[in-house]
Amino acid sequence: MHFVSTNDVEVVILAGGKGERLHPLTKDRAKPAVPFGGMYRIIDFTLSNCVNSGLKRIYVLSQYKSHSLNRHIQRGWLSFFSYPMGEFIYDIPAQQRIGSSWYEGTADAVFQNIYSLQQNMTPLTLILSGDHIYQMNYMDMIQFHVDNGADVTLGVVPMSVDTASQFGIVKVEKSMKVVGFQEKPKKDPFTMPGDPGKVLVSMGIYVFQTNDLIRKLVEDAKLKTSSHDFGKDIIPKMVKNNKVLAYPFKDIMGKSYWRDIGTLDAYYEANMDLVSVSPECNLYHANWPVHTVYSPYPPAKTVFAGGEDGKRIGLVLDSIICGGAIISGGRVERSIISPNVRVHSYSEVEDSILMEAVVIGRNCRIRRTIIDKRVKVPPRTIIGYDPEEDAKRFDVSPGGIVVVSKNTMFD
Repeated sequence: MHFVSTNDVEVVILAGGKGERLHPLTKDRAKPAVPFGGMYRIIDFTLSNCVNSGLKRIYVLSQYKSHSLNRHIQRGWLSFFSYPMGEFIYDIPAQQRIGSSWYEGTADAVFQNIYSLQQNMTPLTLILSGDHIYQMNYMDMIQFHVDNGADVTLGVVPMSVDTASQFGIVKVEKSMKVVGFQEKPKKDPFTMPGDPGKVLVSMGIYVFQTNDLIRKLVEDAKLKTSSHDFGKDIIPKMVKNNKVLAYPFKDIMGKSYWRDIGTLDAYYEANMDLVSVSPECNLYHANWPVHTVYSPYPPAKTVFAGGEDGKRIGLVLDSIICGGAIISGGRVERSIISPNVRVHSYSEVEDSILMEAVVIGRNCRIRRTIIDKRVKVPPRTIIGYDPEEDAKRFDVSPGGIVVVSKNTMFD
């Protein structure tokens, strides 16, 4: 058995999607740069998986509204890499290096940066998405790929059949050889043997032999009929002509927690997962930390224990509360409170996400709401209780989550 060295692997993280379904959170930032879980950005989970797996040769391919993402990587991630030791993290924005078009698909994004892969020609390339929430040791999947002599290996996870139209769906034999691939099928998806209620979803994690990857990208780039996408073009063609294997995903807890947070409702639900008593995504695992920009915030605190009227109580229940936050005589329940947030007296915040430096004035009532950075909510404001009024002032998701965007001005 040949044990793979981390030096045999380079990582390409695709971080260039528009994130239109996450608007207005992606109004001024790339989707992987959207804040998550109070103190993190979405891409921190993928990058932490890489670093914790020992993979420190990373290209991040960005395109739309990439300034926030670039700044986050520079501030929070450069210190993890030793360039004299051959480690690096390069944030590469779309630059029309090949041709005159921007990235046309996921495969085209890698093709336009093919020179980076050719410079070092490491034996293996791991391709990842920068906008999923999960915790995984990638070396287990890479070793599986090498041990089984695959041309490409796909990470797969079981999901409910009613989600099939949102993902690439994989059909496998008992040996985990992939014999069919459907990209976001509208009807009749491949279901799992013996369980018609489940499908095997491609996670957008691919392990390639680097030589094969370069050859496939060059072949695909020449096809005018191709959409130049891994899920739509490269993978289906390889299923027919190459040895394609599926790797059954297990996270660091031995479970299969993986979330694609491409919509506001999915984003909200994934955040709310974190405040449950025993969250499946474990931010507190000592051996698998989620890294991010570490800023010198003071400790979070609550103040006032009843006051003269007995009602002015700073109280936080079943919530995440980050450094620098002050709950000043207000009540917070089942919510995520980001750094430097202020919740003032007699206000109630429930089932909500308050991003960095949000200020909630006195006597407010906030429920099932996402409030973006630095928004100042005036006293006596009510959000999340009257759907018709909310829709007049804010964005509201199909699931009824109210989103208050940055720079919102209240009357």
